Order: sequence, then C-alpha cells, then structure tokens
Amino acid sequence: MSSRIAIEQIKKINQLIVKKNTGKPAEMAVKLDCSLTTLFTYLAMMRTMGAPIQYNKFKQTYYYEEEGDFVIGFIAR
Repeated sequence: MSSRIAIEQIKKINQLIVKKNTGKPAEMAVKLDCSLTTLFTYLAMMRTMGAPIQYNKFKQTYYYEEEGDFVIGFIAR
C-alpha cells in the first residue's frame, strides 16, 4: 500500500467516523473499496496515533470516544 493511498483512506475513515456513518466493518470496507484486513490495519494505525476509536454494536458504527480532530498533515503557524 502506498503512503498516499493510506493517508487518503484514513481521511475517509475519519469522515465516516465523524458522521457516525461507518456501518458494520464489512460495510465500511466496501465503502472504502478495501479488504477487512486492510480496514483493521488502518484503524490500528489511527489508534496508534492516538485516535480514541470505539465500535457501538447497537448502532453498528465506529465513533470517537471523546471530542477532537484527527489531522494528518502540516499546519503552518
């Protein structure tokens, strides 16, 4: 997987999580056009970077356990 593709996929995952519209993992993988294994790799990467990602089985969506922004990239001062 190229770094650029991984970053774009992580941005898409973040958008879906913020909207609370991920669906089940298999549905989310379809939305991202990736395998379940790849999806779980991206989620693990995001968690390693500090994202408090949880899954709500009742609502069948991933969500952030606390308010915040997941940012990838350079921010000039």
